[in-house]
Amino acid sequence: MTDSGLTAPVEPLAGYTVALTAARRREEFGAALERRGAKVVYAPAIRIVPLADDAQLREATERCIAAPVDVVVATTGIGFRGWVDAAETWGLADRLVAAFESADLLARGPKVRGAIRATGLREAWSPESESSSEVMSYLTAHGGLDGKRIAVQLHGEPLPDMVQTLRAAGAEVIEIPVYRWVPAQDMAPVRRVVECVAARSLDAVAFTSAPAAASFLQTADEMALRSAAAEAMRGPVVAACVGPVTAAPLGRAGIPCVIPTRGRLGALVREIVEQVPIRRGLRLRVGERALDVRGHAVAVDGALVALPAASMTLLRALAARPGYVVSRADLLNLTGTTDEHALEVAVGRLRTSLGDPALIRTVVKRGYRLDCEPVSASSGCL
Repeated sequence: MTDSGLTAPVEPLAGYTVALTAARRREEFGAALERRGAKVVYAPAIRIVPLADDAQLREATERCIAAPVDVVVATTGIGFRGWVDAAETWGLADRLVAAFESADLLARGPKVRGAIRATGLREAWSPESESSSEVMSYLTAHGGLDGKRIAVQLHGEPLPDMVQTLRAAGAEVIEIPVYRWVPAQDMAPVRRVVECVAARSLDAVAFTSAPAAASFLQTADEMALRSAAAEAMRGPVVAACVGPVTAAPLGRAGIPCVIPTRGRLGALVREIVEQVPIRRGLRLRVGERALDVRGHAVAVDGALVALPAASMTLLRALAARPGYVVSRADLLNLTGTTDEHALEVAVGRLRTSLGDPALIRTVVKRGYRLDCEPVSASSGCL
């Protein structure tokens, strides 16, 4: 069989499960992953509470109008639009836009640039990285902050480092709380995802906001599963984040994240498509058969075969040591039983599912093995 026989003609994420913690655009995000074959689990970790009627937002808006503002830092498109919309309900939109026109308007990224231009305004500067830290560097590099009035639009949570640094430099900072994040009304789906991550039965968890990542970790803490979940995400379970700001809470917890070069949902989908099979998949050649062991399924000669959890556990244990005997004791331990007959039945069912009894050899008095010779730990049996 040629090397091309190892590439199963199935969608790249078929047989893998991806959990989404997003509160916004989750249907669009999920549909893009499903088109690539993924099973998608929806578990919104947060919800957005708009503050159009909030006295704190109105008071901050009136401060921006009452005296000239030197700099306005706009951090998110949805937040900037929400701010202008709220001002419209109060009859203050024209005066707020006039305040923007007389200030240096800094846009953290392309989405907020679009929102700014939609109001007929033009940003004075925008960073390449879309990060708040680069905005902060820009402000401090230009100096002369003493006595400046700077409005900072928050993006769902405080920005203490930026605010404190600006105030320490002598600036008057007006914090603009356009919306805030709170836990989702139903946290049961998030708790189930935490359990699955800790058990390594999910293949990836995607995050599109820092508050969602923080909520996920807080939930894991409350369930006493933080350590197990973090360890899983350092191993086979991919933590995928839309950008470095989103990844920050996970990074502080020592969890590595997959981050696309551009902070867009489409780019994040492409990154998941590329990284999940690398982290989670095992490609083997067993005799004349090509096996692609995935999260909850296996592709045999290009045909996807869904397996129950017990069969998948057995196959993954055998595939992790191709060509070597995996002892009965180890397999019994993995399946949580002491019944050797039950193990024999489970192996028989797995052979039937794979469509070829010869793929799994019985080694008398020892255990079972996939009938192939390993070439390397990374490439399996080629």
